[in-house]
Amino acid sequence: MMTLGSEEVNCMTLATASTTGRPGARIVLLKGIEDGQFVFYTNYQSAKGREIEQNPHVCLNFYWPELSRQVRIDGIAERVSEAAATTYFQSRPRGAQVGAWASPQSAPIANRQVLEERAHEMEEKFKGQEVLPKPKQWGGYGVKPVAFEFWQGRPDRLHDRICYLLDGDNQWNIQRLSP
Repeated sequence: MMTLGSEEVNCMTLATASTTGRPGARIVLLKGIEDGQFVFYTNYQSAKGREIEQNPHVCLNFYWPELSRQVRIDGIAERVSEAAATTYFQSRPRGAQVGAWASPQSAPIANRQVLEERAHEMEEKFKGQEVLPKPKQWGGYGVKPVAFEFWQGRPDRLHDRICYLLDGDNQWNIQRLSP
């Protein structure tokens, strides 16, 4: 894990929208860039997973205040392969694997005790197993970019903004935007 000051450089805001256009945003961790796609992992039954399944247009945003820099990526999300998801899932610490089994992500629960009891049940279920099978509701998404915006802040507020836009011929066009 690379750090920049005290921040993880792979933290990104993932913005999604429902079919009615209601936006949602949350922080997720970039786990890699594979085949030109920005990859992260989650529970497919989470709010973000359900929104992506309904509307795969997403936006990723990285912000590094220590550098006064930001990168915004518009793209289309699609599920990674089961093999890739399983490989990544099983590389996670055992506690994170148990947590993925225990948490009905984004679903209401009565209290923290419910979650802790579910985690205990999963610990018992998988007792003696160092590597757990991947839950069917857990996996990853790759975001294929269609636009990038690179922002460099400046003290005079005349920030630099450079956009790369993918056109219909699969070519990147460059534009400078006014701050």
